[in-house]
Amino acid sequence: MNFDPSPNSQAYLARLKTFMQAHVYPIEKEILTENHRLNYHGDWRRWRVPAQIRQLKQQAREAGLWNLFLPDNELGQGLSCLEYAPLAEEMGKVSFAPEIFNCNAPDTGNMEVLYHFGDKKQKQTWLEPLLAGEIRSVFAMTEPGVASSDATNMQATIIEEGRKLVLNGTKWWTTGLGHPDAKVAIFMGLSNPENEKHARHAMVIVPLDSEGLEIKRMLTACQDYDAPYGHGELQLTNVKVPKDNLLVGMGKGFAIAQGRLGPGRIHHCMRAIGAAERCLELMIKRGFERVAFGKPVIKLGGNQERVAKARMAIDQARLLTLNAAWKIDTVGVKHAMTEISAIKVVVPNVLQEVSDMAIQMHGGAGVSGDFPLAGFNAAARVLRLADGPDEVHMGMVCRIELAKYQKGA
Repeated sequence: MNFDPSPNSQAYLARLKTFMQAHVYPIEKEILTENHRLNYHGDWRRWRVPAQIRQLKQQAREAGLWNLFLPDNELGQGLSCLEYAPLAEEMGKVSFAPEIFNCNAPDTGNMEVLYHFGDKKQKQTWLEPLLAGEIRSVFAMTEPGVASSDATNMQATIIEEGRKLVLNGTKWWTTGLGHPDAKVAIFMGLSNPENEKHARHAMVIVPLDSEGLEIKRMLTACQDYDAPYGHGELQLTNVKVPKDNLLVGMGKGFAIAQGRLGPGRIHHCMRAIGAAERCLELMIKRGFERVAFGKPVIKLGGNQERVAKARMAIDQARLLTLNAAWKIDTVGVKHAMTEISAIKVVVPNVLQEVSDMAIQMHGGAGVSGDFPLAGFNAAARVLRLADGPDEVHMGMVCRIELAKYQKGA
């Protein structure tokens, strides 16, 4: 077990850091200000991607800092999950940075689904433009009418009708639905209700301009629309797509999800560790810059202990995440479920705690748009629900742990 970055990973990380310093950090405040302005725009259909982002995407692609997440030497950069970890962490230090390198959620997870489970035609039609950064995608899974923490509750339906599949249902918290480049959804619904509960659902590729598909609204998360990405609500009413849009087969949705959510969750955690590092950095700098009651703020009110706690918590979370990445690389997602579930609980909680400390150190500025701290704090809170709430992941860890003893009883 060796978590040291490989020479290849170190080389990419050095180039990525240089790119971030030269191009991303200088425009961070401007882009976040523009995105906040869009939040209060009357119509999400008029959201736009800042021109600087589109320009930087082209520069990143030309620099070979593109599709870094995909462990394929031709379509990506051939990096393993463990090799990608420090790169995702670096990107996580600026909320919009992953899009610049075509490493943003939910596209990375959807691209992996198409890469591993799509047929030749599906890859040509959807994977190739996603890898090229020409379009974006969404993942339609969560539903408002049921407790989606138990994904077997999904009620949206997929019914065969001749050479078509007919889709009906409501989905929400469909991340990225407001992005102007969003063109396609991977939709998960009930296809085989007679099967055992984990073989009842399927995944289907659905163009967002399909007849009968209506984007109802964007939802706010912590009072923020997250423009120009958005978390949307979809209504599908007798949406018909060709059977060729079915991924793998009817009843195979959970088998696909098992493969999709593992890497997707670990990518979230890698980025969240980067965000926590950024919060700690800003907290320390602010603590030295400001003076109160005759002392630097860093030396008041237990702040030095908070710095120590943050340092220890981040390092522990990183080691846990690297261990999960190493295990995915060596034995696969199926045998790394404890580690994946563990980091999904630990890392967002660490980010929430560290960002809260940093906000407190900044005073009123911490909750303003002048710093990225409030955004990181909100992202951490949302992440504790996204891809399954803390309680579900702790239940998974517990079940696996208890099974070790039950087998031997």
